[in-house]
Amino acid sequence: MSFPLLTATAAVPALGAVATAAVPAARRTAAKWLALAFSLATLLLAAVQLVRFDPEAKGPFQLTESHAWIADFGVRYDLGVDGIAVVLIALTALLVPFIVLAGWHDADPLETKSTRWRPTQGFFALILMVEAMVVIAFEATDVFLFYIFFEAMLIPMYFLIGGFGDRAGERPEAETATQRSYAAVKFLLYNLVGGLIMLAAVIGLYAVTAHQLGTGTFSLTEIVQARANGELEIATTTERALFLGFFFAFAVKAPLWPLHTWLPNAMGEATAPVAVLITAVVDKVGTFAMLRFCLQLFPEASKWATPVILVLSLISILYGALLAVGQRDIKRLIAYASISHFGFIVLGIFAMTTQGQGGATLYMVNHGISTAALMLVAGFLISRRGSRLIADYGGVQKVAPVLAGTFLVGGLATLSLPGLAPFVSEFLVLVGTFSRYPAVGVIATVGIVLAALYVLVLYQRTMTGPVKEAVRGMPDLRVRELVVVAPLIALLLFLGIYPKPLTEMIDPAVEHTMSQVEKGDPQPDVRVNDVEAAK
Repeated sequence: MSFPLLTATAAVPALGAVATAAVPAARRTAAKWLALAFSLATLLLAAVQLVRFDPEAKGPFQLTESHAWIADFGVRYDLGVDGIAVVLIALTALLVPFIVLAGWHDADPLETKSTRWRPTQGFFALILMVEAMVVIAFEATDVFLFYIFFEAMLIPMYFLIGGFGDRAGERPEAETATQRSYAAVKFLLYNLVGGLIMLAAVIGLYAVTAHQLGTGTFSLTEIVQARANGELEIATTTERALFLGFFFAFAVKAPLWPLHTWLPNAMGEATAPVAVLITAVVDKVGTFAMLRFCLQLFPEASKWATPVILVLSLISILYGALLAVGQRDIKRLIAYASISHFGFIVLGIFAMTTQGQGGATLYMVNHGISTAALMLVAGFLISRRGSRLIADYGGVQKVAPVLAGTFLVGGLATLSLPGLAPFVSEFLVLVGTFSRYPAVGVIATVGIVLAALYVLVLYQRTMTGPVKEAVRGMPDLRVRELVVVAPLIALLLFLGIYPKPLTEMIDPAVEHTMSQVEKGDPQPDVRVNDVEAAK
């Protein structure tokens, strides 16, 4: 029996969560180092996945594992990765060690009037548990197995948001706890409602397969193959209803307008590392699932819903960017910017072109890195001043030039400056969209202009101008903080110049998805007279 690499990649952080939680309360530092060690071990296994993955191999999935689980109901423990999943697993495994380092002191005991105790071990154990659930969600090729972890990851995230909130600001402890609880409950309710609707669709899918195949199944591979062979034919109305059930849950997680309102609250009240975990890791499960499940299980319904989804994506792009321009809170600004970016990702997915879907997948990776860089530096800045309000800053670049410089690079990556990683993915999304839907592609470019506005205004108001008295003694980035930020900045530069290693893995998986939807790239409109003139 070959080594179960996919299971191990998910099991290591899960074991790390248990081990970290079991560390005695008095040994907080040991718990931190243990969590970091398990996150690095997971990164090593994710790197092995990348090395063993062959982009040129035939078949939709590699490194597969398959075991009977609940045989009476057709549920199997089926794992496998394609080029899309393997790069997102690598992104997750890469970011978690930086999240652990950035949050090194975020859960230390906090002495307040209420003598509130913040369990350090629990904080890092929850982060590792989220990582384990996200990894197995990317690996699952059984719909029911995916659903379990898609929903289960809400539990540790709820406690991370509600139990370990941002300390910045001068609000009373009672008010802070209330706002944190509100954000956590809102996050949970939105995602639970989406998950319950998806559960109904999952059961419906099982009923359809049981009726037509004789035996119900949740296997993505079996369902897709049965449809290709003509053994499974889902009625149009049924397929559209099932698609909407799946898509609604994924749109909440993504988050797509108008199901986005939980994100600014969650990111604003969470610590900066947890905010990165939300938007750079957990939310990617939603957009990934659109590619893996919506398009492959329900190809006709996906094409039917495309016009409406494109409109929702455009609204997300423009709405998120406009609200980011008007924000006074640094973290909420980054949250609304992420809503705009997720609009680009969904736009690329449903443009139904290889360039659009390849760009959307690359955007998931690049957005994760750029948002992590910007949010973590913003977190370091906020922890020094004790305020999230933009108006409380000014002239920071004169007293902390390294912090200001890294903040600028993270911001420029967020606005997709050429030479930095997000530019390539955003360009591919827009080109892929324009080739099939020119008007949509043109309108989406307005989001780029607005991104430049909110990022540059944010930098101007916080980093330039006269030095405010409250930031005059602000220290520059420390060694631990530099260890967190420097690799992210280096990756933004490297992938901005040379994205080929990622695109080589992503493109075959995108082509397979396109073949399932039976949608080809639009051909250039070349007239006979133009050809003769060219000759």
